[in-house]
Amino acid sequence: MLQLHMLASSPASSPSPRLSLLRDSFSSPPQQSLRGRSTLNPRKTSRVSLPRAPHCLRSLKCRQSEYFDQQQRFASSTAPAADGSSSPSFSPSGGGTASPKVFVGHSIYKGKAALTVEPRAPEFTSLDSGAYKLSREGFVLLQFAPAAGTRVYDWSRKQVFSLSVTEIGNLIALGPRDSCEFFHDPFKGKSDEGKIRKVLKVEPLPDGSGHFFNLSVQNKLVNLDESIYIPVTKAEYTVLNSAFNFILPYLLGWHTYANSIKPNDRNRGNNANSRYGGDFEWSR
Repeated sequence: MLQLHMLASSPASSPSPRLSLLRDSFSSPPQQSLRGRSTLNPRKTSRVSLPRAPHCLRSLKCRQSEYFDQQQRFASSTAPAADGSSSPSFSPSGGGTASPKVFVGHSIYKGKAALTVEPRAPEFTSLDSGAYKLSREGFVLLQFAPAAGTRVYDWSRKQVFSLSVTEIGNLIALGPRDSCEFFHDPFKGKSDEGKIRKVLKVEPLPDGSGHFFNLSVQNKLVNLDESIYIPVTKAEYTVLNSAFNFILPYLLGWHTYANSIKPNDRNRGNNANSRYGGDFEWSR
């Protein structure tokens, strides 16, 4: 009776310390210390939501995913070359995924004329065997434009001359005191043969400091007779020779053949045409 009376006479506003601690744990915010949550039931603590990850971590994850997306796009746009390096895939016929077209050239400007030198790529045709064969060698296009004023050139009156690989070889072998001459007839072997005559002369300067490039064009179809010349110094001619030496194997198409060679390729012969297959000097 005494114990029951004491319980009944205890004030209702002062619960037991354990019950008070349990109530405080439910009313405390999620950011409370781990010590305050240690008295909770494990099942109830699993329902407490954890704080979100900081914004900087979420943005870092996005950048990482974008980086891998870019890497995958780059890898899909490239193909391994024959030497094992990664480069844009290229087929001689231009099919498939071809590398982007690039235009290059070198210009020489003088008082009376300007000269621009541009390479032109070779052409290939596909065979029934799936291989490719060179159908047309590349060339170097020379464009001569007369001056229309001080540092102004009239490109609407330009005259062009295409240098073959053999003619490029003549220019490379040209000495300081040597000269050469090339003759072109665009309609040679056709009904209009002889109506257009182009002559390119390369002669040494009197003081030996370079060469004259003189292009004469006679066009009977439009009643045109014009001559454009430009002096090329020794330094400028050296630059042209260096460019000619570099581009010559590419004009022949040999770079495409070299890229197609694989170290484990047993068939080293050029079987694109039957006349090449098995025709070795040491097999006779």
